[in-house]
Amino acid sequence: MFSKILYPTDFSDVSKKALDYIKQLKEAGTKEVIVLHVLDERGIDAMVRYASGSYDELIGRILKEAREEGERVEAALKESGFKVKMRIQTGIPLTAILKVEEEEGVSAIVIGSHGKTNLEEMLLGSVSEKVIRKSKTPVLVIKR
Repeated sequence: MFSKILYPTDFSDVSKKALDYIKQLKEAGTKEVIVLHVLDERGIDAMVRYASGSYDELIGRILKEAREEGERVEAALKESGFKVKMRIQTGIPLTAILKVEEEEGVSAIVIGSHGKTNLEEMLLGSVSEKVIRKSKTPVLVIKR
């Protein structure tokens, strides 16, 4: 039914909980998982203004951490028998998720209900809510 899953993750606790649900989808016929981590360019711009060091140093540190977390997620999925493709991008999360959904031809999206900050949800609305409204494929939302 859902042979190819898009798993957008910010590596928060809720997104890690979503990973457990994805593993269970193996029994339902899921073969491939596209893991997507989006570095929110809006947050990076703010961090650069207030952080010490150059833009390149900051991006380098953030990318290194994202790759390390991504490798752990990729290893866990491969261990469960999935074909895995890891994508780390810079951009606006909603836009990137919808673009990857189309590019990869996924059959469903599995996403956590809340990201790392609840403050963003109060000010901007949650990414998962926007994905639900704009996605062309079914969205499985994993609650806290």
